[in-house]
Amino acid sequence: MAHLPQIKIPATYIRGGTSKGVFFRRQDLPEAAQVPGEARDNILMRVIGSPDPYGKQTDGMGGATSSTSKTVILDKSSEPDHDVDYLFGQVAIDKAFVDWSGNCGNLTAAVGAFAISGGLVDAERIPENGICTVRIWQKNISKTIVAHVPVTNGEVQETGDFELDGVTFPAAEVAVEFMDPADGEGSMFPTGNLVDDLEVPGVGTFKATMINAGIPTIFLNAEEIGYTGTELQEAINGDPAALERFETIRAHGAVRMGLISDVSEAAARQHTPKVAFCAPAQHYAASSGKEVTANDIDLCVRALSMGKLHHAMMGTAAVAIGTAAAIPGTLINLAAGGGERQAVTFGHPSGTLKVGAEAKLVDGDWVATKAIMSRSARVLMEGWVRIPGDSF
Repeated sequence: MAHLPQIKIPATYIRGGTSKGVFFRRQDLPEAAQVPGEARDNILMRVIGSPDPYGKQTDGMGGATSSTSKTVILDKSSEPDHDVDYLFGQVAIDKAFVDWSGNCGNLTAAVGAFAISGGLVDAERIPENGICTVRIWQKNISKTIVAHVPVTNGEVQETGDFELDGVTFPAAEVAVEFMDPADGEGSMFPTGNLVDDLEVPGVGTFKATMINAGIPTIFLNAEEIGYTGTELQEAINGDPAALERFETIRAHGAVRMGLISDVSEAAARQHTPKVAFCAPAQHYAASSGKEVTANDIDLCVRALSMGKLHHAMMGTAAVAIGTAAAIPGTLINLAAGGGERQAVTFGHPSGTLKVGAEAKLVDGDWVATKAIMSRSARVLMEGWVRIPGDSF
């Protein structure tokens, strides 16, 4: 029986924030994958090593977690006053599925650097030394993001002393601004309320803030669902019943937010919305052993991604946290002590993170103008990925 040889695709493996992903320039992909469709999805799944019923992604570049099962496609921007188009694909681990419904805020920190190194930013916009402002068009959600990338001797600077909880080693700081971060069209609060009673048949009725900012997110009070807000991964991910309960809550919240019409559709929309729970600031030991005190933070937040508790915090969910904190009366704002605030520091399983946001009332509706946080990024490997020629 004849078998096709493997093909080589230029690619770069990059850590961005607390995530890792395989980055491609669109023009480097096989022609069939340069447009959306089955061929593109099949290629990306084969690169990552999905679907894998063993849940390990051993035969691919994925790391068997939602944070490491990610792909990015970049291209010269077709939008005025933007440098690069950024398309994010979240690859399911054990299912044949690539979710294109949202952004990855963590990998956004690597987009600017890759765009500069990959020749996607005009040379005259890159300083010899200083900060290069990269204007990113996020194609999944049709939003502008601005990355401020340090440059030394005309090249992206990746090393530095900026420390990010959830990442072992320090690196160069990349400030990322999410402009008009409300995700999707319509109201930032799709139900029209800052807090709703979310009825989940068979589970219960819970207070919930459902917000479209950064990424559609459902915020719950930790105490109402039987948690403290200081949990680490194993407390949730080692409890199948808890994961099933969270997925049921997520599905019913998605219907209330108008993202799907029936809970049965949630399985095909795993990346969005996110579900998270919050609590007032308190002391706990992070997964690294670092002690986080109540004086270090304004509140505690835990979030789930692709059905599992995240080891730190998704960048897009951090935008949602910062935006919700800036709006008096949301569950996040109340957990942080209430009142008006332009920045919040929250505790997550790996430590702490500060995020700033600006929001204002316009004709009775809340509008977010921007959210900003600092991340870091580092190229781990560059060259080619190989996949069997009959993968697509």
